[in-house]
Amino acid sequence: MFSTSWQKSSYCGEGESCVHVATTTETIRLTESSDPTGAILKATPAAFEALLTTLKTVKEETARA
Repeated sequence: MFSTSWQKSSYCGEGESCVHVATTTETIRLTESSDPTGAILKATPAAFEALLTTLKTVKEETARA
């Protein structure tokens, strides 16, 4: 069973919609503060790491263009 203990992103400003993260050794979950019962991204740590790596690569390539 997944016990949800959400942490607010450190990049969130006051009064903005924020990303919240909950993790276990097997699962990473993300949701948005404006609708915490809405869509939740669920991934394994390896899949989430691959997503972050891809996003960073795209950002770097866009900055060079």
